Amino acid sequence: MTNGLVCNIQRFSVHDGPGIRTTVFLKGCTLHCFWCHNPESIRPKLELQLHMDRCIGCGECVRVCPTGAQTVTSDGEMVFYREKCTACGACVEVCYAGARELTGRELSAEEVVAEILQDRAFYENSGGGVTLSGGEPVFQPEFSKEILARCREEGIHTAIETAGNVSWEKLSDVLTLTDLVMMDLKHMDSDKHKWAVGAPNELLKANARRIAETDRPIIFRTPVVPTVNATTDEIGAIAAFVRELQDHRAALHGEAAAPISLELLPFHRMAGDKYNSMGLTYQAKDIEPPTKETMVALAESAATYGIAVKNR
Repeated sequence: MTNGLVCNIQRFSVHDGPGIRTTVFLKGCTLHCFWCHNPESIRPKLELQLHMDRCIGCGECVRVCPTGAQTVTSDGEMVFYREKCTACGACVEVCYAGARELTGRELSAEEVVAEILQDRAFYENSGGGVTLSGGEPVFQPEFSKEILARCREEGIHTAIETAGNVSWEKLSDVLTLTDLVMMDLKHMDSDKHKWAVGAPNELLKANARRIAETDRPIIFRTPVVPTVNATTDEIGAIAAFVRELQDHRAALHGEAAAPISLELLPFHRMAGDKYNSMGLTYQAKDIEPPTKETMVALAESAATYGIAVKNR
């Protein structure tokens, strides 16, 4: 039995693949996108989130903290020394106001699948299933594989959301148990890609080409982020790459080839509170989300490359 770190299990999800799905967010990622909407999923360890706006100053956290990470000053101010915190969870158990919570749970694949199976009827009626997301599900390949394999045995449709910045050996292993691949494409220029997410894009482009050869349905997903890729030229370069992969797949598999499409996702700033609660700097706090008109224009431009485009 394989154990892994899970951020969240989100039931009744409708944005992470077809139908009604359960999305399992795993901890650990190989990229560090400065606007990341799930910063709690980046680091592969348990972490404490502290919501000071909820704190009532009762001092129970100070009483139980074994490392002195929680203290009260002589003025009655609550102070948290994050560098001393071991994420043991003692303060969470006694925080009546819900100001402290652990990000991440160590679960077995069996426990995760048991929760997934609770909504089997919704998957069957809607054409849904399970999606492994993150973070990066291939960061925990054995854990992901066991979850997917058990879901397959139960007849549940499986999908992964990957950034593709992983070894092909690990990715291809997970793909053998995956019915649908959703993969990020953030920028075609490798230097700008590295500036935005912390790594160049050669590996993920190579992996995208290999996935295209497997004849599994692929939805490429592009978060549209002003200052990063919110122009017709930049989205057009991504659309051209998707068209290249579509043509390559058609040459290999003919008219019956599985579909490839592009989905544009607008950047939003709703993750700001998460960064604050984790003691992280939110570098995207001053970026304005793209307007609906901008998203429509970008989607229309991308569609001129002869690919299916969805604008969410």
